Formats: sequence, C-alpha cells, structure tokens
Amino acid sequence: MRFRFVGLGATGAAIASIIVGDPGCEIVDAVDRSERLHGRPLREVVAGYAGDLAVGEDVAVEVTADVAVVCTSSRLEEIAPTIEFLIEQGCHVLTIAEEMGFPRWSDGELARHLDSLAVGRGVSVLGTGCNPGMIMDTLPAVLSGLVSQVRGVEITRSADMSRYGGILAKFGLALTPAEFDEQVAQGRVIGHIGFAQSISALADVFGWRLDRIELDPVTRVGVAASDLAGTHLRLRRGSVNVVRHCARGVVDGSVRVDIRTYFGVFGPEDDVPRGDTLTLTGTDQTVRLEVPRGYESFLSTVAMAANSARALPSLAPGLRTMADLTVRQIACKPAAPGMTGSS
Repeated sequence: MRFRFVGLGATGAAIASIIVGDPGCEIVDAVDRSERLHGRPLREVVAGYAGDLAVGEDVAVEVTADVAVVCTSSRLEEIAPTIEFLIEQGCHVLTIAEEMGFPRWSDGELARHLDSLAVGRGVSVLGTGCNPGMIMDTLPAVLSGLVSQVRGVEITRSADMSRYGGILAKFGLALTPAEFDEQVAQGRVIGHIGFAQSISALADVFGWRLDRIELDPVTRVGVAASDLAGTHLRLRRGSVNVVRHCARGVVDGSVRVDIRTYFGVFGPEDDVPRGDTLTLTGTDQTVRLEVPRGYESFLSTVAMAANSARALPSLAPGLRTMADLTVRQIACKPAAPGMTGSS
C-alpha cells in the first residue's frame, strides 16, 4: 500500500513511523508547509524510514499513491482544497482534522461536496483520531450494545498533552495567566475542537435529534508549581499548565451527553481528576468504564490514525465516519517482524 503524507509535525511523523514498520506499506511522497523541513531527508524526520525521499513543500504534485494521510489543520474548510486534490488523484484520504470527525455537523454543504467527489472517484475519506474518533464517540457507541436503550453518556477525561507539538497553541499552555485571559478574549485560545463532532456522531448512532450543543469557554484551572517540559514545549513556573473544557448535547430539553475534559502538561501538585471515566446510563443498567491512568492522548491518536488508514481501501467510496468501520477494520494491524515487543 503506497502512502502520501501531508503534514509532518509531531503527529504526522509518528503516524508515518508506524506505517513504515508495516512491510505491506511504503511512503512514496511526504510534504510539509514548514520551510525548515523542506529538502530534509525523510529519514531524519520519520523514525524507522530508511529510503531516499526528501520532504517536499507542495502537495499539488501528481504522485501515484493509494492512501494519503493529512495532518495539517483542525478545520474542514482549511483542508478541503487538499482533500479535493487528493481525491482527484484517486487517493483515499485519512485526516486527523477534528472537524472531519463528523463533517456533516461541521459544514453540511462542503461535506456533501466532498462526498460526491469521493464517490465519483471511487475513494473513501475519513476523519479520525483519539478524539474525535474513538474515546468520546466510537467507544460509547460500541458499549451501548450492552443496554437496551441509552438515557445518557457522561465522560470525564484528563488528556496529557506533553507529547504534542503545534496544536498546543490553541490550548494556551505555557502562557502566563494574563496572556491566557487576553488570548481567550481575542479568540486565539479556543481549546479543543471536536466536541460538537463527537456529540453529533453519538446522536447519529443513537437516533437522537439534538436540540443544541452547548460548548463552554476554555478556562485555566492550573498553573505550574515548578518548571515543566513536554516533548516540544517548556512551561515555566507560574505559567498555565492545565485547562478545562466542557460540552453538552441536549435532546428533548435534557442533557444526554455531558463531557468534562482537562488538557495539560500535568505536574504532581495539580488538583484535577486523573484518568478517564465513561458512564453510559441505560434504561436497564449502567455501564461504567474507568481507566485510572487515562488514555495516552498522543499515542492513541497516532495508533488510531495508522490503523484506520490501512483500512480505507476496503471502505465504501465516499465521506465516511467511524460508524462505517467494522471492528476488524478499526483493530490494530499485525506488527512487522521484530516489532512485537516480546522477549
């Protein structure tokens, strides 16, 4: 399976590293908008890659590939031209753009346009990741099979952001409290993009008609008690290191989906809930799933994207959501020899 990569930031490069570990896959093209990467050998950017490709700067080049992985923006409108070009090239497309998690909610007209293009070219297009993609939509949907009717879904999550790169700016981490408040007021710090997509995806599979989706402003709830360091970010003592962002889905006047999430580079002193909890209340029983250490956000996103990308050629053409994939298609793929981690 031949892959193109569009965007080689921390997440894109990590997905590519999994793909090159699959003997049935090869990377035939890789581009990034960052000038510092242009012309660099891909083996310096993607761990495990041993070929001769260099990082390019223009996606609008004809390359014969089966699947393209796009990791450039959270917004559907911003990545739509890239997706259109790749569709026209006859390429299946996977993106981690949060607004592609349930594109009919993000922009119905644009989603219909992309769907029509993809059907016409016989390719599939999918947006996925840790969230949207799995934790707040697909996982509750699967667990709902254990109840006869769903009354409500409650999710509390603490997301460790220490491995991420460019996306951290929208959370305001490492800013002083004053800078954070100012940038929230300016619309530069917006928190998580994707709550609406997860909630609308759940409503779709449960057959609910949403009255509305309520999205709270992102708020700062922690400042670093000492200097902290992530993979791509350093936080000074006194800077914002934890934020809270909450959302709700209202059906027939009642909150049916309630999400509370903490995003941060956590220190031992932070007084925030740790781990992840999913409570699915049914008419006959309540299903509660607790993960004490939480789902590792970065690693989960990377794995979800890499596993789903290799399933794209088996999907029906068009704009797909995670609800269209079977368990087999979502499941992790066989490791290359020597990569199992066994002793």
